Amino acid sequence: MTTDAPATTQYPSLDHYLALLEHGRGLSSHTIRNYRTDITHFLDWLRGQDRELSELTRADYREYLASLQDNAVAEASIRRRASSIRSFTRHLKRAGDLERDPLTLAATPKAASRLPAVLSPKQVEALLAAPDTSTPSGIRDRAILECLYAAGLRVSELTGLHTSDYDADHNAFIVNGKGDKQRVALIGTAARRWIRRYLRDGRPGLVSARSESWLWLNRFGGPLSTRAVQLLVKRCAERAGLPPDLHPHLLRHSFATHMLDGGADVRVVQELLGHASVSTTQIYTHVSDAARRETIEHALDGIADLLRERRSRELDE
Repeated sequence: MTTDAPATTQYPSLDHYLALLEHGRGLSSHTIRNYRTDITHFLDWLRGQDRELSELTRADYREYLASLQDNAVAEASIRRRASSIRSFTRHLKRAGDLERDPLTLAATPKAASRLPAVLSPKQVEALLAAPDTSTPSGIRDRAILECLYAAGLRVSELTGLHTSDYDADHNAFIVNGKGDKQRVALIGTAARRWIRRYLRDGRPGLVSARSESWLWLNRFGGPLSTRAVQLLVKRCAERAGLPPDLHPHLLRHSFATHMLDGGADVRVVQELLGHASVSTTQIYTHVSDAARRETIEHALDGIADLLRERRSRELDE
């Protein structure tokens, strides 16, 4: 995004807010430009998630901040953006544009020492077991949860998959990540088993004339949205007795932490996650809690073997 922001935007409430800051509080043009850039970026992201500002939740706010961290945005910039967003929602509440301020109790990220939250392996197991796999949609939900965790996928990467992106021979997905960069995301034994079951018993019960080649389908046969995945994670979390505001990105954090705990090299995890910088991945090496002392099993089982096979193939070519 350029530093020279336009005088007006497609968000009239933002223009009004910035005018109040400039003329009411006498803020500099540089500060106003930062507010505009920060809030516009957030509103554009929210729109990309098929979400309206009136539907904003703390979970959305946390997922947005997590996406910034995942994209290697500097911690200081993340804190500034968080502050800008919270000031804006407070203004909207006071102006009557929002019935309530959804971020009243949301925390502004602390200094760089703040580490990403992760689920313990036992919590992951409980979440994965939550869907009712007696129905096509339940089989789909189980497969989605397995892939979010075992492949460390972003939600947008998962919902963007087509059936042709699944490589059954090599137990992997071809993923389009940030900046449209392609990478290979490996999956373990359990995820492979559920993908196969979904393709055999789940997807045929959801497919319709409008399905085309999308891998993940909704009950109408259309492509599953990122919002639908967020809701299914929340629903399964509640069923598993986990915090109801659990978001999909937490599974990505957990994948990275558990892989490193299991002995994976940080640069291998960087490659699997699609991080542009290894410093973004290294934050997971500092996560230290009860989760680190539990055995890493099930969903990540088999990935180490796949990595060894992949390295062997590369050496032979």
